[in-house]
Amino acid sequence: MSTAMNFGSKSFRPRAPDKGSFPLDHFGECKAFKDKFMRCLRDNSFDNSKCRLQSKDYLGCRMDNQLMARESMERLGFKDVMDPPIQDKEAKP
Repeated sequence: MSTAMNFGSKSFRPRAPDKGSFPLDHFGECKAFKDKFMRCLRDNSFDNSKCRLQSKDYLGCRMDNQLMARESMERLGFKDVMDPPIQDKEAKP
């Protein structure tokens, strides 16, 4: 009794990466931001709540360099660390 494996019956279909998957930073464009974030984590016993500004800066760098899809910082969970909007001094409420 001979069993043949037929690998030709299924074909590979590429698909877009899942949200949260993004290319590696091969050229080190955001290495300084990553290093600053990692240093903050080490200095704070890996409590990421104490490194939110560094995390925000790192993700901003990745978006600026097309290493991840652009998303609003609010949507990424940084609403509490956003700069307040600049209001026109001459505008009246």
